[in-house]
Amino acid sequence: MADSSEASAGTLGHYQRNAEGFRVGTWDHDVSQNIAALLEALSARAGEAGKGPFAILDLGCGPGRDLLALSRMGHVATGLDGTAEFVRMAREASGCEVFHQDFIRLELPPLRFDGVFANASLFHVPSAELPRVLRELHGALKEGGILFSSNPRGADVEGWSGERYGVWHSLEGWRRYLVAAGFAELRHYYRPDGLPREQQPWLASVWQKT
Repeated sequence: MADSSEASAGTLGHYQRNAEGFRVGTWDHDVSQNIAALLEALSARAGEAGKGPFAILDLGCGPGRDLLALSRMGHVATGLDGTAEFVRMAREASGCEVFHQDFIRLELPPLRFDGVFANASLFHVPSAELPRVLRELHGALKEGGILFSSNPRGADVEGWSGERYGVWHSLEGWRRYLVAAGFAELRHYYRPDGLPREQQPWLASVWQKT
């Protein structure tokens, strides 16, 4: 297991060096199922208030693809990324506020967001740092706020994959972290949709602040 600062610096360095290639390679990825899962939970929480607009933090927003999509839907979207080049790209692409913060050094405004969209981002947080990061997200959510996460699934192992550090959580392992941080599970599913489980490497889950 790597030192947390080393893991974060190595991962961010990789994204900084490969920012344009990452943007080109991922910009057309369809994550509408994941966005819908977050928005459906937010609408259910809002009750008669309907479909927003909601204040949403796109955690690990990268070049801004999902930040732009959420903004175009009429929501008050805020991005956050630790990679300087991604922050620049996301601001330029979306016109939204984007925080430049390392995940392991988050400093978020309390009770600001209705929802957090953590798509393919939290798995980069070393397990030793994850409880504190989740508590920070919990504190940034309004009462009853919603956290969506999507991570590559595995057997609760962590380490380097090339220049990037990651944790491959099982559903049971991920639940333990989220419940301990004060979240209740609303639903989970595997992606890509419609394939046999062995061909679904991503675990998506929706949680509510308790």
